[in-house]
Amino acid sequence: MPGDARSLQNCRGTDKVPGGFNSHTPPPISELLKKIPSVSLLLETLELQKLSKRFGGEILKSELRLLLEELRNKIKNGKSCGIPEINKITEQLETRLTRFTSPEGRRAINATGILLHTGLGRSPLCSEALEALAGMGTYSLLQADLASGKRSLREEKIERMLIRLTGCEAATVVNNNAAATMLILNTLAAGKKVILSRGQLIEIGGEFRMPDVMARSSVIMQEIGTTNRTHLKDYEKAIDENTGALLHVHTSNFRVRGFSGTPDIKELCSLAKKYNLPVIDDLGSGALVPLSRYGITDEPLVSDSIKAGSSVICFSGDKLINGPQAGIICGKKEFIQNIRKNPFARMFRVCKLTLAALEATLVHFVNDTQGEALPFYKMLTISAQNLEKKAKLLADLAGKIKGVKAKIIDDVSYVGSGSLPDEGIPTKVVCVSFDNANKSKKSIEEIAICLRLGVPSVFCRVKDDALYFDMRTLFDKEEREIAEALSSVMKGCS
Repeated sequence: MPGDARSLQNCRGTDKVPGGFNSHTPPPISELLKKIPSVSLLLETLELQKLSKRFGGEILKSELRLLLEELRNKIKNGKSCGIPEINKITEQLETRLTRFTSPEGRRAINATGILLHTGLGRSPLCSEALEALAGMGTYSLLQADLASGKRSLREEKIERMLIRLTGCEAATVVNNNAAATMLILNTLAAGKKVILSRGQLIEIGGEFRMPDVMARSSVIMQEIGTTNRTHLKDYEKAIDENTGALLHVHTSNFRVRGFSGTPDIKELCSLAKKYNLPVIDDLGSGALVPLSRYGITDEPLVSDSIKAGSSVICFSGDKLINGPQAGIICGKKEFIQNIRKNPFARMFRVCKLTLAALEATLVHFVNDTQGEALPFYKMLTISAQNLEKKAKLLADLAGKIKGVKAKIIDDVSYVGSGSLPDEGIPTKVVCVSFDNANKSKKSIEEIAICLRLGVPSVFCRVKDDALYFDMRTLFDKEEREIAEALSSVMKGCS
């Protein structure tokens, strides 16, 4: 079969192709490519001139070239059998520019039921954090002492709050917990052995592997015990004159069950004290308050690790803390001071926006108002009655759309982002399916793609030839937006 025909053999539909071709007799790829309008021709249209005034000429040209290049690649790969009309190209371009340049374009509706969705920015920020971000848009009090006018410690307020919340002596902040781990290891034990249980040789997203991080930190990893069981005597046998620290890593993104066990942080700290060694506790997600207050399983508290005697603890700022992406380091003052002096600390330093959002978030933990103010904790505790109410609204609205069937079912939400990996939370879900006439025009996967490509993007689960919209992760009024997006997609189908 000739290359052009073979590439187009899977094309569907009966839409006319500019130039007199139709999808029953696919035109050669070369002919289709010739019919793609040029950038200069499109720029002369009234519609694009309006978009140029709205978004700016240069960014418009850049996105238009990318859009046309994507169209060429689709045709070459047999994924498109025709050239969109100019008005369709204009609509696609407007959507891309809106997504690229406006806050609304970047917003996503999370109907997946994953509360801390890595792809969707993990924890939503509280309103005070958003206000704090806006306040940093001009000259701001980043690290200026008001009394003297001289430079001050940029994380001073954060440190004060963490001392109060955890009982630590000092604290600092870097750009994520991976950086925090590397910085701590390099500061406390460069060139020396760091002892770690085999059961804690974790890998998290983005190919972050603890052995690799330890190697980059210039420490010598000494793994002990077995995958499922490590004893305190294994640590003690491994300690020698070249040991720099004991490392404990909380396995927050997986669970080992059955015949398993490892010394807890309190036991490790007692052993380390005997040999005058520091203990590093990598808590991963980190928790400042008991999660059992909100109906889910408790995670290790930072304050408990401090009480146990840990030298340095690190954890994320954007998971259970609900702030921006950050790596928070707490511990004994002498170690924190040395960490601040490490050249890596400058490389891993956070910007003013991160500090402002984190400060505003931590205030709620100090005031014990996180349950009412932080979206993650509010979503955890939304009542079954409210979930049912939200589900009924969406089901009623979706059911009025031609070709759409909607029903409410019981399902399970999850925390996500490597936290509490097997912790299911009962929820209500609206299951949306489509009649045969509409399914023949767009598959379930294609409808899900259309929803994601809209403004705002709508993310849901695809399961059992249907779309599942979880009510637990929706903000107010997003039920109506989902219904509007579904209506728009179904109009496109017909």
